[in-house]
Order: sequence, then C-alpha cells, then structure tokens
Amino acid sequence: MDMFTDDKKQTEERSREDIRPLADRMRPRSFDEFVGQAKIVGPGTPLRKAIEDDRVSSMIFWGPPGTGKTTLAALIARMTHGQFIPFSAVSSSIKDVKAIISKAGNYYKMSGRRTYIFIDEIHRFNKAQQDAFLPYVEKGDIILIGATTENPSFEVNSALLSRMQVFVLERLQPQDLTVLMKRAIDDQDNGLGIMRLQLNDDAMEFLVTAADGDARRGLALIEAAAAFVGKEGNVTAEVLQEVHQKGTLVYDKAGEEHYNIISALHKSIRGSDPDASLYWLARMLDAGEEPLYIVRRLIRFATEDIGLADPYALTLTLNARDTYHFLGSPEGELSIAMAVVYMACAPKSNSIYSAFSKAQKDATNRGSLPVPLHIRNAPTNLMKNLKYGKGYQYAHNYAEGLTDQEYLPEELIGTEYYQPTQSGREARMTDYLKKFREYRKNNRK
Repeated sequence: MDMFTDDKKQTEERSREDIRPLADRMRPRSFDEFVGQAKIVGPGTPLRKAIEDDRVSSMIFWGPPGTGKTTLAALIARMTHGQFIPFSAVSSSIKDVKAIISKAGNYYKMSGRRTYIFIDEIHRFNKAQQDAFLPYVEKGDIILIGATTENPSFEVNSALLSRMQVFVLERLQPQDLTVLMKRAIDDQDNGLGIMRLQLNDDAMEFLVTAADGDARRGLALIEAAAAFVGKEGNVTAEVLQEVHQKGTLVYDKAGEEHYNIISALHKSIRGSDPDASLYWLARMLDAGEEPLYIVRRLIRFATEDIGLADPYALTLTLNARDTYHFLGSPEGELSIAMAVVYMACAPKSNSIYSAFSKAQKDATNRGSLPVPLHIRNAPTNLMKNLKYGKGYQYAHNYAEGLTDQEYLPEELIGTEYYQPTQSGREARMTDYLKKFREYRKNNRK
C-alpha cells in the first residue's frame, strides 16, 4: 500500500477509523508521537540519523509483542516518503515475491521513491522465500524490514541476515505505557476522548501492570473496559480486573499465551515438578507451538538452570532435538517430553550461568588485559627472545597436575568466578577446587 495516496483515499480511510481497534487507530504518525525505544530511534541515534538522511538499509526489529516493531517500519517509510508494502511470510509464494519486486521497480521509475517491504513474523519465512528476496536486498532494489519475536539468528538464513541490521526492541517501561494510555484516553479524534472516561491512579497502575510492557495489550484492555462502562463511565481498578479476568482482552491473545505458558513451563521445570512441566508442555504443543522452539528453550534451561549438577541433561535435550528432526510430529514429541521430565527431576545449579556472567563483566569492563608472558605462544625466535612462554610449567610434569603458576592477567589474580553447589555431580568438584585454590593461594608469590 502506498502511504502517500491522494486526499480522497485518505479521507475514506479516516472515515473507517472508528471500526479499527484502538491500538491501530493510535499508531503514531511521526517520531514526536512515538514513545519508547529511545536507545534505537531517539534523537541522535544512528538509526534515527539514517532515517532523517534517507539512507536506510534493510533491517530486522526483534522484540516482544507490542513494542513498536510495525509502527517503526511504517514510520520509516513515511519519514523517507517511500512505498510501504506489508507481505505475508506464511501465505505468499515465490510468484508473489517477484510481483512485489516488479511493483517496487515500477514505483521507483515513476516516483523516484523506494519501496519498503515489511514482513511481520519474519521467522516464519521459509528458505525459498528468503532466497528469492536475497539478490534484491543485496542490490538495494528494495528495503526489507522484518519484525520478529524470535531470535533471528535461529530463523533467518545467514546470507540474508548478514545483509540486514538487527535492532533489539525492549518491553515498554511503565512510564512509557502511562503516556500511551493517557494519550489514548484523552485523544478526541482517534482515541477514547469523546467518551470522557474517568480513571484514578489505582486504575492506571493496574492498567500499566496488566499491559506488562505491551502497548497493544494495554490499549486493548482499556478499549474493552470503555465498552463495558459506557460513555462518561468510571473505569476503576476493579472494573479493569474483572474485564481482564473474564477474557475480554483477546487482542494479541496468541502472543500473551505464548509468553505466559513458556514461562510456566520454565518455572515448573526449575521447581522440579514433572507433572506441571508435562502439562504446560502439552498445552504448548496443543496450541500449535513450534516444537523446536520449545527444544531451544529446554537447551537453554539445561545449561542455565542445571549446568554441571547434571551435564547429561544437555545431552538428553540435544538428543531430543535430533530425534524430533528425524521423526517429526507427533512421534518426535515424546522425546521432548522425556527431556522435560528428566530435567524436572534433575538436580539444579545456576553456578555456570553466574560464573560466566561475572567473567563476561570483567572481560567487558576491564579492557584488553595482556596475556601473561609465561603462557603466551612462542612459535618464533623473536617471540622467544621477548620471553614469550618463558617459565611455563607443564602441568603433566607435576603431581596431580598442580603448579603454582598463574593463568589470569595480573590485575585479576585471585579472582574466583566459579562457585560449585552441592547439587548432583557438581558436588564432586568442590573437593578439587578446594585443593586447587588452597594450593595456589599457599604458593602464590
């Protein structure tokens, strides 16, 4: 759809606005109206400057629902006076891709303006569609903007991904949501201003909390509550709670269910409850969730919440992935259920997650600390003359492999990132680390 059509078409579109959802009617038309994501499109940011200079390239917006992905794509096209074409990754064919490319070429010849092809949920793009767009993205014939709630590194092939910049959108903050909700309630033209609703501070706090970082969710809830109380009604926290609990909030329900249930599965496994874990797994699969998405979350769980307390949990989960690839649904889903039950019953430890987070922090904040000379590689005479590798103690030549040499940079000597728990197999590492660290401490120069 060309965003810059004649006045008659725009007038017809405005006349239909009253039947569109509130979230759609309240989409901002400029960056002055856009709320949130200041790190990405705030004044002075690289993307904002690229938009203002009309030198935008293909990109992917990755973030939770209701954070402004679609709105940003439309704003970019509007601000740069381009043609905006939504494209379905699910229902469109290669023939449709070629037709759109042809349309984009004709549009550029006639107007000198570029075409922005917007693909919501780009993670549902199949390989053939990705390959079809690739040469046109590479040449710059079109600007491809994808939006996804999934990690694009898992779902978009590397060739296409390497030609698209990824921007990570964050859940909206309470103050951002408050601004958006108040604007929708007061807006006389596109919002609910004509209804003269009354909302106290408690009601606004409930509304923002229920939205949980998702603008669409909050706008859908206030729209449903407005319909419930009528014109000049008093929207209290109790009214919002009743509307919310009765399921009136159906806008973007799939997104809410997706995040709520994966959270329930993760927390049930972490809480060592195999029965609840199986139930939430069944709920996700029954709702049509992609099984391999669940497996990816389980792989993360195996490393983050079980770790070295039971390393076999990761092996079993990777086996579940391979089994599902081999068998598919529904037979392959049983292997996922096996992994879920095993991990729920396995000992838990987040020591690796904690230790690695601390090490990453030092690596980022302490700069490029030099490698100690005695453990540097010395393949040439010049390096040997510079004392690379001098004094290195070959651990196999020492009893129990223990030496008094240091391996950390001088500034970090004595740092202990890894603290094993007493859970499962990890408990066996405690004795070794105690001996190792005491020996090092006693012999440290």
